[in-house]
Amino acid sequence: MKFCSKTRLLLSMAAMSLMLASCQENLLNPIPNDRISTATFWKTESDALLAANAAYSYLTGLNMFALDGITDIGHTNQVFNVNAFIESGTHDASNSRINDEWANAYAGIATVNDFLENVDKVTTTNSALIERLKAEMRFLRAFHYVNLAGLYGGVPLVTKTLTTDEAKQLKRDDVQKVWDFVTTELTAVANVLPASYPAADKGRITKGAALSLLARANLYSGRYQQAAEAASEVMKLGYSLYPQYGKLFSYSAENNSEVILDHQYISSAGLSHNVFANMGPYSQKTANNTFVPTKQLADAFTMANGLPITDPSSGFNPRDPYKNRDPRMGFTMFLSGDPLPSGAAFRPEPNSGTADAIGNTYLATTTGYVLKKYINPEDFATPAVSGINLILIRYAEVLLTYAEAKIEQNQLDQSVYDAINLVRNGRQDVKLPSITTGLSQAQLRDIVRHERMVELAFEGLRLFDIRRWKTAEKVMPGSIYGMTWLDNNDLKTVQVQAFERVFNPNRDYLWPIPQKELDLNKELTQNPGW
Repeated sequence: MKFCSKTRLLLSMAAMSLMLASCQENLLNPIPNDRISTATFWKTESDALLAANAAYSYLTGLNMFALDGITDIGHTNQVFNVNAFIESGTHDASNSRINDEWANAYAGIATVNDFLENVDKVTTTNSALIERLKAEMRFLRAFHYVNLAGLYGGVPLVTKTLTTDEAKQLKRDDVQKVWDFVTTELTAVANVLPASYPAADKGRITKGAALSLLARANLYSGRYQQAAEAASEVMKLGYSLYPQYGKLFSYSAENNSEVILDHQYISSAGLSHNVFANMGPYSQKTANNTFVPTKQLADAFTMANGLPITDPSSGFNPRDPYKNRDPRMGFTMFLSGDPLPSGAAFRPEPNSGTADAIGNTYLATTTGYVLKKYINPEDFATPAVSGINLILIRYAEVLLTYAEAKIEQNQLDQSVYDAINLVRNGRQDVKLPSITTGLSQAQLRDIVRHERMVELAFEGLRLFDIRRWKTAEKVMPGSIYGMTWLDNNDLKTVQVQAFERVFNPNRDYLWPIPQKELDLNKELTQNPGW
């Protein structure tokens, strides 16, 4: 978060509230001097702000790329990466990726619970501030539960600080109870949170964020009327699409009119991330290409005339495959011939002789495509300390949520077409033709799903989408393919060698409950098939 300078120094204390929760006071002993104690904390407004700020650090970060990197649109580039085991179906309940998602979410939840149980100890006349901070924290807790329910199904619904014995007796709550809780919480906090903040508090949770997450949660849980209503409320709050998709993920566009929620970073204060460890051309000082786009994503981008590349009348030329395509393709991924900051061109073809060539090193792309979102020239000098904000909810998603929720109810009015068309051609640099009216529910369903795939690629939503649509078993399994290239004037398509993606519909629509949790708590039950 990029709050005022007074709070920046302690924002890296991600576990501060957890330390408070775990600190047990003993009146016979002096106040401990090796950690923050409840005997000296929770006194002032500043304490409340610092504790609240610490909870923000548990928001989704670079793991958004990993979530998409194990779907049909992405591939985990290194075969011994824990995410590759999930992609290939060889993972089990001890997989560290699956454990880490669970652990981070519940650490964030514990931090929020601790805050809510202690903040009223603060002495202040500014009750409005305390109520707002409580609402922010309740949002963050709901955010974690949305992800937990989407990944694991029913999970323990924890709303207070637990003793060790209580933690060992937790049972899983029905997933509908989790969705009910999220809905109740977000509805309540939306009535407390402000629509915007002054510049010093940019990045804090707003009314729009609460309603947008409410729309997402209800879409995920199949409560389409509620999803449409929440999205509609967001659409009245004054958000708009950023006019240039190609600059949406750049430093110059941070905190723009489309961003509803992001995880904020500032490298100069030590709050940075290494987005280059996940993506970007290998030749430009990146650590590796952990997650790369696939042919399935590349081929999903239509021609600029709106026709799919498989349509004989689309004008697609396989020998010049990137000409006249949906502009979002070139804004989402590096394509062969794209200029690089070094002055060279990106050339991933196996015979190119460049550092980026497929097969040159296991760190180069295996598909010939490399992600471009969030890869900014400002970071090329020191790629491991990027300060670019990572967008978690943006207005384009809300528009597509509204459209999908209406379509699923067969409410095919003009507002559905308007929402989809705004995403397709509401920017200066993306001008796809509007979809025509009079389409069926099935046709519109395919269109809105396609728009989510290409508009929101590698923003951490694809895994949740193909699971809730129950399409993962169709789009996931099989060999992984990449770019088509010219070899002595012959067209060849890259196939990732010695790797098959596996998806078992009897098992993989939910992740397993982490084995570590099952070992600690015998009351927890495992998901089917694990």
